[in-house]
Amino acid sequence: MSTLSHQPPPAKVDDEKQVASLQVKIASLTRQIADIEAKNEDAARKLRWVNPDAACTVNKHIELLHTYNEIRDVGTGLMGIIADNRGVRVKDVYRDFDVGEKD
Repeated sequence: MSTLSHQPPPAKVDDEKQVASLQVKIASLTRQIADIEAKNEDAARKLRWVNPDAACTVNKHIELLHTYNEIRDVGTGLMGIIADNRGVRVKDVYRDFDVGEKD
């Protein structure tokens, strides 16, 4: 019988350890990529839910601005009617109702 054991040469053992180490690193990086992609998808989903379309948001803001302007115009008209009925300036009515001239 031979006393020599069947061990791979040292260089082959080192290569196998390096390959195993690289496989562990690859698995770790693959998990990190999956986590980042999941976070990215979650963020994108939230953005789509909040603002599915920039043009839609702009149109909504324009619509709200038109509504605000119509309400402000009605309020200004009413202030003018009150001022006429009281025989005072509109500025005085604004002050009586605690409304600034720029409101």
